Amino acid sequence: MFQTLARGCAAGAAGTTALNAVTYADMALRGRPTSSVPEDVVDRITADTGHPVPGTGDLRENRLTGLGALSGIAVGVAAGATVALVHRAGVRVPLWLGGPVTGALAMAASDLPIARTGVSDPRTWSAKDWLSDIVPHVVYGLVTYGVVAAADHRD
Repeated sequence: MFQTLARGCAAGAAGTTALNAVTYADMALRGRPTSSVPEDVVDRITADTGHPVPGTGDLRENRLTGLGALSGIAVGVAAGATVALVHRAGVRVPLWLGGPVTGALAMAASDLPIARTGVSDPRTWSAKDWLSDIVPHVVYGLVTYGVVAAADHRD
């Protein structure tokens, strides 16, 4: 069980790295700014739970930026661990299916808090907004599921 969780966490970390690379490449190619959504979600959740992020000005903004990035890493690693556990339980599908499903799991884990906190409403997103969300998550899923499934092929 420990090996499965460790492999899943490593797979999720690899997928998260791939997601970040695709996102940053998109920003570089299109010249688009970074999104403040992760830190906005952290800000809302911490405030709503009665534990707002301390500080003022740049100090607080820097903390929110760091916490937003860390929350994305946590989602990616946790989704990888979840997929590894499901895989261990015997659910094995080909990469072309497992990758996008894994990406959809991570995307839901990211987008549901965005909608639930009211930071953004995905129903109002443009096609370009959705593409900027879907493509990195599919890449995440392919890498994550690929690493998890690769354990089936070890010597």
